[in-house]
Amino acid sequence: MEQKGVQLDRETFSCSICLDPLKDPVTLPCGHSYCMECIKVHWDRQDGTGVYSCPLCMKRFIPRPVLVKNTMLAALVEELKKTGLQAAPADHCYAGPEDVACDVCTGRKLKAVKSCLVCLASYCEKHLQPHYDATTFKKHKLVNPSKKLQENICSLHEEVMKMFCRTDRQSICSLCSVDEHKDHDTVSAAAERTERQRELEGSRGNVQQKIQDRQKDVKLLQQEVEDINQSAEKTLEGNEKLFTQLMSLLQERSRDVKQEVRSQQETQVSRVKELQEKLEQEIAELKRKDAELEQLSHTEDHNEFLHNYPSVSALSEPTDSSSIHIRPLTYFQDVTAAVSEVRDKLQQVLDEEWKKISVSVNEVDVLLSQPGPKTRAGFLRYSQEITLDPNTAFSYLLLSDGNRKVTVINQNQSYSDHPDRFSRCFQVLSRESLTGRCYFEVEMRGGVEVAVAYKNINRKSVKESGFGRNNKSWSLNCSNNSLWYNNIETPVSGPPPSRVGVYLDHSAGTLSFYSVSETMTLLHRVQTTFTQPLHAGLWIYIVGNSAEFCKLK
Repeated sequence: MEQKGVQLDRETFSCSICLDPLKDPVTLPCGHSYCMECIKVHWDRQDGTGVYSCPLCMKRFIPRPVLVKNTMLAALVEELKKTGLQAAPADHCYAGPEDVACDVCTGRKLKAVKSCLVCLASYCEKHLQPHYDATTFKKHKLVNPSKKLQENICSLHEEVMKMFCRTDRQSICSLCSVDEHKDHDTVSAAAERTERQRELEGSRGNVQQKIQDRQKDVKLLQQEVEDINQSAEKTLEGNEKLFTQLMSLLQERSRDVKQEVRSQQETQVSRVKELQEKLEQEIAELKRKDAELEQLSHTEDHNEFLHNYPSVSALSEPTDSSSIHIRPLTYFQDVTAAVSEVRDKLQQVLDEEWKKISVSVNEVDVLLSQPGPKTRAGFLRYSQEITLDPNTAFSYLLLSDGNRKVTVINQNQSYSDHPDRFSRCFQVLSRESLTGRCYFEVEMRGGVEVAVAYKNINRKSVKESGFGRNNKSWSLNCSNNSLWYNNIETPVSGPPPSRVGVYLDHSAGTLSFYSVSETMTLLHRVQTTFTQPLHAGLWIYIVGNSAEFCKLK
């Protein structure tokens, strides 16, 4: 409570101009008090007008009041200073270079909390109070602090610009409306704001629709990323298994070759060792025979020699060694050559098949928006012949020229009942559905709307079956140059066309309308996500008017 009392003293005994404790306080006839120097400076600025007012209540004084120091108030202020009166605001309350300053404060200015569009001044919280308290200011328009208040003042007449000239598209004051802008189309700024506000809401609706469309596109692309990643991971996993199987097969064949080589090695070594043992045994036998012959040669008895010689000199059948061929390090050379030949063939197969694999990988392509044609010749590459479906035609529409032309007549055609027939609007749809990239042109006479629509568009309701007046169709009104979708009208620039070209890239979600003459002029482009095939449509208003799908091939 004590702190609240000190705060009350601060507000009561502070100058509302400088916001410091009162110095040499003076009290005006209206009862408000100020520093003598502050109110003098304030009134010096008003000397040219001859009228002097209170900064708080705006009460006027004529002539300028004589200022006399309020000694009682001065004594109270001095007493309060001794008890801790601190009226100076904190530094963060003062206006910096980027802030809007209070227009009433003198000396160091405080930040403005509001700007007044009537007073064309900005006020701090203290100096704004009369706008809340005094009846005079109740109708004043307060806005967030603005540095651009002076832009609301007419540079010629120094008046607030409360009017708007539609002819020159600029804000003016009331004197301008009877002077420089006389005979111009002028309205109040508030009325023009209301009109433009309606357009703004329409534009916002269009922007919000585009945001939704783009968000759908983003979700589709996110799903596309997930699908690509999943497909890639699945492919890598499958290929890893295939290559593992291929390597296992090679390892198995390597083991087979190794086993066969080892087996043949063992067989051949066994054969060689067997022959080697025979030869070694034969050598031993020959050495024994040589010893016996040597001993017999030393026998002195001729009869004994002749008797033993036949048995000692007899030799056993020698082992055949003519098949022995020494081939150092060449025994399994043919095996190595055969494996090498397999390796070369496998390398050749891998090289050839790798090209196919690489092509398959590089052919993976995500379908994203691609730029459309730039010339009429480019558009004609996607031209599609369009014929009208009699089962959809309103009963007062006459189809002719192979169902390419439609005319409004004043006679019921007595078409048979059909669920696809438009029963409330002078409309007709094409027999052909439109997908992928396609282009067609329409030649017109009189008021016509050229449209594309989903097949499930309403056929019976006045409000919901009109092209562009729902979320199932897009329609170009060629009479007043506007594009309709979901009952929102978007203005289209340029003169009304007599021949319209329509280019659709269904997968990319683009629909473009062109004025076709010697050149092609883009009238409007829609970017969205089409959820179904589309059909071309025509909406004709007046008896005698007609439209025809042109032959382009």
